[in-house]
Amino acid sequence: MDDTYKTIEGPAEGYITEKKSKFLSFIFPIKNADEVKEIVDAHRKKYYDARHVCWAYMLGWEREEYRVNDDGEPSGTAGRPILGQINSWELTNVLILVIRYFGGTLLGTGGLIKAYKEAAADAIANAIVVEKTVDDIIIIHFDYILLNDVMRVLKQFESVQWEQDFRESCQMTLQIRRSLSSRLKEMLNSIYGVEIVQN
Repeated sequence: MDDTYKTIEGPAEGYITEKKSKFLSFIFPIKNADEVKEIVDAHRKKYYDARHVCWAYMLGWEREEYRVNDDGEPSGTAGRPILGQINSWELTNVLILVIRYFGGTLLGTGGLIKAYKEAAADAIANAIVVEKTVDDIIIIHFDYILLNDVMRVLKQFESVQWEQDFRESCQMTLQIRRSLSSRLKEMLNSIYGVEIVQN
């Protein structure tokens, strides 16, 4: 089962010129569509004198949620080529904006597609691409007396992370990559008295 995805560590920028038109590109890591609106609005304000602010984003480890925006450029000449670059690098949880300053010469549809594609590619090339795992969250309850047994199981999984709350009884919130979570649950279930309350 594939439980990894590629995204970027932090924002990056790119820049190209095409027949005196300037294309400034920006890539951002994002978690949801609400962040897109904030970032796009902020860049529209900052670059208020630009002709177009075009963008595309991809969300989710399965890479199924995406949107493109041509912002007044001919349909399919800006947002789609930007998304094409996100796809060719197999990225997700990213937003790419390309801001165009018109240079006085019309580029035609082929020229626009090429320019937006290259601008997006330049931003990606300047970003640090990282691979992350898709994680499951498991919450368990048990009596304090079982702590050693639980810890013995957890120590067999290198990638598991946890938070603990040991007041009256013990509660732990575990985070583990999806491909290992069913094995971890089986091992925890085999300890009499450990209750999995959420997974």
